[in-house]
Amino acid sequence: MAHIDAGKTTTTERILYYTGRIHKLGEVNDGSATMDWMEQEQERGITITSAATSCLWQKNREDYSVNIIDTPGHVDFTFEVERSLRVLDGAVMVLCGVAGVQPQTETVWRQAKRYQVPTIAFVNKMDRVGADFRHVITTLEEQLQIQPVAIQIPIGAEDRFEGVVDLITMQAYYFDEAGYGVDFECRKLSGDLEAEANLARAELLDQLSLHDDELTEKLLEETEPDIEEIISVLRRETLSGSITPVLCGSAFKNKGVQQLMDAVVDFLPSPLDIPPVIGMHPVTEKEVSRNASVDDPLCVLAFKVATDPFAGQMNFVRVYSGKFESGKSVFNPRKKKFERIGNLVKLHANKREEVNQLLAGDIGAAVGMDLVTGDTLCPKESQLVLEKTQFPEPVMDLAIEPKTKPDQEKLHESLTRLMQEDPSFRSKVDTETGQMVISGMGELHLEIMVDRLQREFKVDCKAGKPRVAYRESITQTAHSDARFDRLLDGKEQNVSCGLKIEPLEGGQGFVFENILSKANLPEECAIAVEQGIQDSLGNGMLAGFPIIDLKATLVSADFEEDQSSPLAFSIAAGTAFQQGVRNAAPELLEPSMDLEIVLPLQYTGDVIGDLNARRGRVRGLEERSGLQVISGEVPLSEMFGYSTQLRSLTQGRASFTMQFNHYIPVTDATRATLTGEQSSYVEA
Repeated sequence: MAHIDAGKTTTTERILYYTGRIHKLGEVNDGSATMDWMEQEQERGITITSAATSCLWQKNREDYSVNIIDTPGHVDFTFEVERSLRVLDGAVMVLCGVAGVQPQTETVWRQAKRYQVPTIAFVNKMDRVGADFRHVITTLEEQLQIQPVAIQIPIGAEDRFEGVVDLITMQAYYFDEAGYGVDFECRKLSGDLEAEANLARAELLDQLSLHDDELTEKLLEETEPDIEEIISVLRRETLSGSITPVLCGSAFKNKGVQQLMDAVVDFLPSPLDIPPVIGMHPVTEKEVSRNASVDDPLCVLAFKVATDPFAGQMNFVRVYSGKFESGKSVFNPRKKKFERIGNLVKLHANKREEVNQLLAGDIGAAVGMDLVTGDTLCPKESQLVLEKTQFPEPVMDLAIEPKTKPDQEKLHESLTRLMQEDPSFRSKVDTETGQMVISGMGELHLEIMVDRLQREFKVDCKAGKPRVAYRESITQTAHSDARFDRLLDGKEQNVSCGLKIEPLEGGQGFVFENILSKANLPEECAIAVEQGIQDSLGNGMLAGFPIIDLKATLVSADFEEDQSSPLAFSIAAGTAFQQGVRNAAPELLEPSMDLEIVLPLQYTGDVIGDLNARRGRVRGLEERSGLQVISGEVPLSEMFGYSTQLRSLTQGRASFTMQFNHYIPVTDATRATLTGEQSSYVEA
């Protein structure tokens, strides 16, 4: 996991080569990397979809099976990192040796912490001009607030980078560039390098002594600790998340990758090291746990759905416990029915290797099963449901239309399949214009989806310009009542409900509360009230945008058994909710984005001036490796075509990254445009 262009795919390519999984090194730049198998990835030189593989690594004459998922670094595809971290036991955070911690590094670190995934850091690109190992460690401390522990130091830097020193064994590793780094030489330390390594090792032991009393005693007695003892403390503290071991190398120049794999085996958890997976019984709602053992009842999570042109639907699965065997039946609590397990495969990017079973700890795929992302599979007699992965809300819309009538049917079918694959991608029909609107995480995300529709699904369609996904919310508390008294399905209905609508803090979504007892209102009617409100959330009162960040409380209801159906309550609740929102001073919101721009110092003034013109707000300026880093926030609506403008202002020498932060109120001018109101502002 890493920021875009830190070297994740190149590092993975070297791992596959050194483990014998591939026999020819591919490169991201020329589109031949194994894990970037999609046409769109090869053309753009970036990772778009998480690719899974497995390999065998030998250390101390023992074989270790390692599952690897190479994740994207672009912010538009952050959901791929989210669902990969959901099922992985450990992570390698790749950092650029020049830039250190970058915006997306912070995002993936937060995701790893959310799922309590132990992490080691690999400082890549030590051969680049401006590479500084110590600076990267400082950025880890300051920006991620973690305790990085350097277990290696580089030998040289930039074009003089030759290898690494292992501070645990005090060995220097020099790599042979001509042989793709397969062969490396171990040398004894001497001279200045030995002095530097001794200082770094003393610092390493000092940091570890804070976590281990026995190690502290040995250091006070000036006794040299055993290598096994140092590795044991490092492993224990890495698994607990209190420290992050830091290694270095250059994947592109084939240096340091074998030592990284040794560190994966030494410090990251096997399935036996992680706590039992916790789920909830779907009926009793009691907590249920499963150990990583083939003897425990089966527990499988479908964490990703992909469409294969030959095999149909392919479901990526992680087996937490038990045996997942082809041809047998398994229970799906979401559907409340049994599913037959189709063909099972181990994955290697877009290639598949058929197997009869997947065991506890394995990652693979089931072909031909009708699952959705987040489905748990288990035996009926010992059910559990694992926590669902939370996916970000789309921030950008795009109108799309098929060119011919036959393409219209294909478009609907293809969009359904894409939404199955990617939970952060949505599509809907605009009720006012009748247009098909797709929503995603950014311009690149939507561009890729349209490209896939045309190439993969053979849908001849054209897309409009991207537009901002506006939202609506309320600013005041309001009360409202609504009555429904008319015939429904030939029966007289007479119900009413009273709601209290109040605003919530940004990012809290929608909350429903029912303060009535079951004696006053049956549960199925209360559920119908909530459903009626949920149905109304999609169309706001100002301009028809979805409503967010509010709480609706059901405070009163008239219920008569003969004249009250759940449907009537649903209709009354929808009406009461709409009235309440109108009375609660609704407002329009737009996405505000976190922005980071890296540029040469001489262009700083021009770029800040342009940002101010876009209603942007500069939060900080920092000099990093001779470059200026501008961080700030800016409304998304002002950022269309920004990459072209930034290139123009800086002669193509600047780059920027942008990710969603929160929603902010729109300007009076934007509100007038969106609602068609007579504007109360004077145009300059």
